[in-house]
Amino acid sequence: MPQEAYVFAGTLRDNLTYLCPGDPPPDPAVLDSARAVGAYELLLRLGGLDAAVTPGELSAGERQLVALARSHLAPVPDVLLDEATCHLDPAAEARAERAFAERAGTTLIVVAHRISSARRADRVLVMDGTHAVCGTHDELIRRSALYRDLAGSWSEPAGALRDANGVHAVAGPGLAGDRGDVVAHGPVGQVQAAGDLGDARPLGGE
Repeated sequence: MPQEAYVFAGTLRDNLTYLCPGDPPPDPAVLDSARAVGAYELLLRLGGLDAAVTPGELSAGERQLVALARSHLAPVPDVLLDEATCHLDPAAEARAERAFAERAGTTLIVVAHRISSARRADRVLVMDGTHAVCGTHDELIRRSALYRDLAGSWSEPAGALRDANGVHAVAGPGLAGDRGDVVAHGPVGQVQAAGDLGDARPLGGE
């Protein structure tokens, strides 16, 4: 699901601890998750854990960072990131994925929209509707013509980080999520416009 859609009006603490049942986690644990996924500088900029959050005043990338920190803090064994970092640049995306991969007892599943995510994965599963093949990136490059075609069609945006978190306040040309990029997700030749389904609002804010 598009995690950024689930940032709600309230305090930053409320947003970050929303998926933690029972007693809320202590502040050090909340801050550790924010640091791990790259959301700590944003937390400070907003005014700390007790700062009020207005979703419409955050960029798409900032909302994703809040949701990533919330998910990292949640006590669950399996994490599915489906377009959860599409508004972050590649370096910030790598940091967030690494934070989940290094969390003890966690299985991380990433629906990839950049080839770098596939390269980082222990195993890559390619499905075309009728067949599936699994292996490392290097193995699939050798064994799967479909994967080679998909890997060749994936974009890898370049450019300097816009802030310490790698957040682009307004999505621009060349960024996944700018409605000009595509995400390879099925048989060769079938692509889907990046971004949240059914979300016709500007990507840079509400």
